[in-house]
Order: sequence, then structure tokens, then C-alpha cells
Amino acid sequence: MLRERLLAQKDQAANPLGGRAWRFEFFPLVFREIDNFNLLNALNRGLIPSHYQQSGYRRSLKGYVQDYLKEEVFNEGLTRNVPAFSRFFEAMGYSHGQLVNYANIARECGVSAKTVKEYYQILVDTLLGTFVLPFKRRQERQVISKAPKFQLFDTGIAGAICKQNIAEEKGELFGNAFEHFILLEMLAHRSYHEIDYDINFWRTKSGLEVDFILGNGEVAVEVKGTDRVDRRVLRHMKTFRANYAPAKSIVVCNEREERVHSGIRIMPWRVLLQELWDNTIIR
Repeated sequence: MLRERLLAQKDQAANPLGGRAWRFEFFPLVFREIDNFNLLNALNRGLIPSHYQQSGYRRSLKGYVQDYLKEEVFNEGLTRNVPAFSRFFEAMGYSHGQLVNYANIARECGVSAKTVKEYYQILVDTLLGTFVLPFKRRQERQVISKAPKFQLFDTGIAGAICKQNIAEEKGELFGNAFEHFILLEMLAHRSYHEIDYDINFWRTKSGLEVDFILGNGEVAVEVKGTDRVDRRVLRHMKTFRANYAPAKSIVVCNEREERVHSGIRIMPWRVLLQELWDNTIIR
């Protein structure tokens, strides 16, 4: 997969008719493409078709991460320091989905922060992951505006790197993977429907955070891996609403029925994804 992507990029770069070339990106499977969708399977196995459909997916994921992804990067000559990149790959996995701290990862890998940035860029350039940038509509001293987050292209790959398995639909591991899954659906939706909207996150230095801000603050989405959203959880969204007045405010969760509280839609994740792919969340 990676090799074919790289070759396609090289061919496109060498094509003197680039102005006539169209670019299409393929993603792992998405919610709409799977009958009898199983969320835990999607989070643990990932949505690369061969992994999602395979009962012995753990061995395949391990081989994919250890033997395929790293080796393809090395074989393409994208990095020469194999031990350092291997250490980076592990460190990146354990900080996956969090604010990227280049200096901390550099210390763990024994390389410079500049090199760590280059390693991240390799993953982005080879379509193995993406940065989610902070949302900033105006200059604000209390809002984080520089440190991005990094997310890999598949939930199963991220879990394999961290050597984690999610046994039930609750807890911190489930919540983090659930948020990652929702992001991947948004990225695929944006690409497949050719709707060029930004996907950012909003976070203050005091710890208030909304997971995804779509467009220029048009839609705010908070992801909670719980079957009951209480009022304390809504404090972050209420603060964002007071400051930016998004057209739509959504908390996606594991509740069974949709409800509205203080103008915030609290909805089951299946409802969110159905509306997303129907282009009713954002157009």
C-alpha cells in the first residue's frame, strides 16, 4: 500500500501535465461500507479490509507494523538512521492523539527536534497519518495555538503500535480510540465528498477542550466514550459556544437516544455518522 502510494506520488510529481491530473485518496473502510458494523472490531482490528474481516487480526497487525510500514519507509530511502526512526515510531505511538511535543520525543529517540519533525513529515507525506491543528479564529492568549496533534490513518495500526486491546466500550483506552475513529470518518467524508472543510481542535491552557471544530468554527463536535453524558461534560462545549457561537454543537457518545441540552445535541455515534455521510452535519 505504502509503496504504491509513493510511486503514484512520484509519477504525479514527474508528470508535466499536472494541471490536468486529479488526485484521489483511498482510506480504510468507513461506517457506511460495512453491514452489521461492530465498533469494538473497528477499534481493535482497524478498518483495513483484510484486518477487519480477519479473526486472527493481531498477528497481521503486528506484521504490518513491524515488517511492512517501517521496512517500506527504509526501502524507499526516506530515512537513513534506521535505529532512530524505529525509536521514534514507538514514541510516536505512545503519544498518539496527544499534543505533539517534539523536544520530549527527540530526547527519547536521541535525535534533534528538527529530525523528529522530519520523521513526522515522512508519515504525513506517505499518507500514514495526519496533523490536526489547533483552532484559532483570533489572537487569544489563553488558547493553545501552535502544538498540533498527530493521528495515524487507522485505529488498528495505532492500537498495534501501543500494544493495546479494548475489551469493552468504556474507559480511557476506548475513549481515545473512539475519538480517533470519529476523526477518520470525518477525514474520509471530507475527501470522498470533495468538501474542503478544516478539521481542528480547540484547547485552552487551563484544559478546556473541544475535540473537533469543523469549517471556520461552523460545527463543534465533542467525542465522549460514555453511555451517559452529564452536565459537567458539557462545560467545555458551553464555553466554546459562548466564545464562538457555532451553528451546530454536538456531543457524540454511546447514549441510545438523541437529546438536546442547552442548545447542544447529544447524539449516539451512529446518528452522527449517518448525518455526516448524508451531508447534514456539514456541507
